[in-house]
Amino acid sequence: MAKKEQQKSIEKEIQIPEGIQIEIAEGIVKVKGEKGEDTRKIVTKRIVAEAKEGKVTIKPNPKVKKPSKTEKKLINTLQAHINNMIKGVTEGYEYKLKICSSHFPMSVNLKGDTVEVTNFIGEKTPRTTKIKQGSEVKIDGDLITVTSINKETAGQTAAEIEKLTKRARFDRRIFMDGIYIIEKAGVPIKWAK
Repeated sequence: MAKKEQQKSIEKEIQIPEGIQIEIAEGIVKVKGEKGEDTRKIVTKRIVAEAKEGKVTIKPNPKVKKPSKTEKKLINTLQAHINNMIKGVTEGYEYKLKICSSHFPMSVNLKGDTVEVTNFIGEKTPRTTKIKQGSEVKIDGDLITVTSINKETAGQTAAEIEKLTKRARFDRRIFMDGIYIIEKAGVPIKWAK
């Protein structure tokens, strides 16, 4: 009796909002909404998830004899991922970056599926990075906007663009040339004082 109560206590439920379709089959979660479709693979066999009757239930695999903290952590992680997927297919994720060039007139351009930075600190060779599949990049003056329905894809694309202008052993409070993330998924970054 105590075992069943323990198993129920770490079980999580997510209510499926209107206009969202969630399918879970063979360890793959598919979430469809007005902005598109996002998929994610459940990488562990220690937990199982099923979608029915307007909700998603995540619980330990019945083959696991005694669920532990590990299963609880995996359940909470999958719950967070599914919530992020639901938000992504309804609202989407947007990251903003600012282009700062005080010493050299740096230019940032889109060339197909790559972002190219030319004349960064006077360099002759342009720096480039590929845009992750599933994300969209727009450049408007000194602002770069990265949008995607997948939070990880948008964040990774923004991080790789920021990393393009990273310089080792330079204090960015003094040498400010570069590209910096100023907003993550709609939340402005608070700068250290």
